[in-house]
Amino acid sequence: MALAEEFRAIAGRVNNWGRWGAEDEIGTLNLVTDEVVRAAAAEVRTGRRVPLALPLRQDGVQTGLIPGRVNPLHTMVQLNQELFGPGSVACSDDVVVMGLQAGTHWDALTHVSHSGQLYNGRPAHTVTAHGGAEFSGIDKVRHLVSRGVLLDVARARGVDRLAGGHAVTPEDLRAAEEFAGTRVRAGDIVLVRTGQVQAYLAGDRHGYGYPSPGLSVRCPEWFHARDVAAVANDTLTFEVFPPEIEDLWLPVHALHLVEMGMLQGQNWNLEELSTACGETGRYTFLLSATPEPFVGATGTPVAPVAVL
Repeated sequence: MALAEEFRAIAGRVNNWGRWGAEDEIGTLNLVTDEVVRAAAAEVRTGRRVPLALPLRQDGVQTGLIPGRVNPLHTMVQLNQELFGPGSVACSDDVVVMGLQAGTHWDALTHVSHSGQLYNGRPAHTVTAHGGAEFSGIDKVRHLVSRGVLLDVARARGVDRLAGGHAVTPEDLRAAEEFAGTRVRAGDIVLVRTGQVQAYLAGDRHGYGYPSPGLSVRCPEWFHARDVAAVANDTLTFEVFPPEIEDLWLPVHALHLVEMGMLQGQNWNLEELSTACGETGRYTFLLSATPEPFVGATGTPVAPVAVL
């Protein structure tokens, strides 16, 4: 089977265009119903809160591999300035210039296109230089709270960190389910831990980005069969990089965002969560991960919190 034919075959099996109507702009987030959120709230047992975002800093995770995706450049524009005259309250203000996908972030459904199309069959040219995304921009995701499930693939395989270039397969995901003693269900947000973020946390920025473990092109069918609402992991590229199939670049991005209409997140710090889940023996939790509502943006920073 030729590479293009292989991709099209998978795309045909996971395609969600029209599933929630021709006007739909949020894809699999339609699966996060009120009932799903009520059930997710019941996952809270101790109230322990675990932050999942990396710090936003100038020496952040971006290394130049992705053009234009700059780490945060933080500047003070006011320093204890008495705005209303001497003796009045003094203010300090900041400005940040950064790539919206520079740190811990969500990719919007418009982040990638293929064959000239975006999710739900909309044309790729509806993303413009001045307006950004006309449809399915990240601002259309007004809230995102659901049950989170940590699939700790690394620990399930008996290692603390997967090797660079390891393609996480559906078999890996099933093994991580068994390791966690749970089962992924409709409306869940799945967090896949590879341990790769440890390289960045240890100061090895270049070792973090390339080569990278990540999801195999076979994984989208696994998520589709379980009606997963969104997926995030702890890597720079999300999917295995370099690609597992020669010259087939970012196929998981295209399958998730374009064909399925499923948000995906990158650069999530899952280390503390892995420890907490291991200590409690529970790998499910309430997850709050609402994106910053930049109008027309194709991605955005997020500061997710898992509540155990």
